[in-house]
Amino acid sequence: MAQHHLWILLLCLQTWPEAAGKDSEIITVNGILGESVTFPVNIQEPQQVTNIAWTSKTSVAYVTPGDSEMAPIVAVTHRNYYERIHALGPKYDLVISDLRMEDAGDYKADINTQAEPYTTTKRYNLQVYRRLGKPKITQSLMASVNSTCNVTLTCSVEKEEKNVTYNWSPLGEEGNVLQIFQTPEEQELTYTCTAQNPVSNNSDSISARQLCADIAMGLRIRHTGLLSVLAMFFLLVVILSSVFLFRLFKRRQDAASKKTIYTYVMASRNTQPAESRIYDEILQSKKAATAKSSEVPIRKYHVREMMPRIFL
Repeated sequence: MAQHHLWILLLCLQTWPEAAGKDSEIITVNGILGESVTFPVNIQEPQQVTNIAWTSKTSVAYVTPGDSEMAPIVAVTHRNYYERIHALGPKYDLVISDLRMEDAGDYKADINTQAEPYTTTKRYNLQVYRRLGKPKITQSLMASVNSTCNVTLTCSVEKEEKNVTYNWSPLGEEGNVLQIFQTPEEQELTYTCTAQNPVSNNSDSISARQLCADIAMGLRIRHTGLLSVLAMFFLLVVILSSVFLFRLFKRRQDAASKKTIYTYVMASRNTQPAESRIYDEILQSKKAATAKSSEVPIRKYHVREMMPRIFL
């Protein structure tokens, strides 16, 4: 008899975790920021429900049956959920509207009924995501060799989001980076990047023809820019050289002018012209003759004899 009871106990221990796991299985619920999300309760016998207590980090709401053919009555127990929670009849599904990022987390519903098992617990995990906008495709590491475009494409969304996946078509590649080698025979292809998270998806495309045209244009722009820089550098060198040579020539010319003036001044101070010397001797001779005329008469030939001597 004791052995029979032992087998019954072991059987209960084996079946209890399965029943507990069924009640405590975590249901993932994905919601969109600013929109509504529904927690599926799926009551099979709603007339047996007496109340449902919803909790998260704190108490959230308390749901009781309404009148016949009326929606359940919800009493919100936390101010963060005021005017944002209601229940749908007849299965008592809970709806949270105007979702916020802080609403994410674990939720629990304790369902109390009039019949066994009297209390059933359901657990949920709420994830809140933003609805994805249109992704952006950028190109880098561009090169063109033998009419083949070697390009790396990068796909990204405007804001960094969690659980975002990227897919490229028609290649079927996954990830936000795609490296391609585009040949002239594949000019008609169009590459499409699709960004997706658990609640939304969006895509952007770029044509192979546009891609290779952008590469060629970029190379021409870089070549033209390099030539412009070299031309400006050469022009700058010519201008600086011209200015330097002009200033050097001017400096030497000024130095030569100053030396010539200095020599002329020295010469004018240290030398006396011959005409000035002769004029001075004539004046002195006249003065001496005048002084002597009052005493002794001067003969005329004296003067004629002196003139040749003076001019010589």
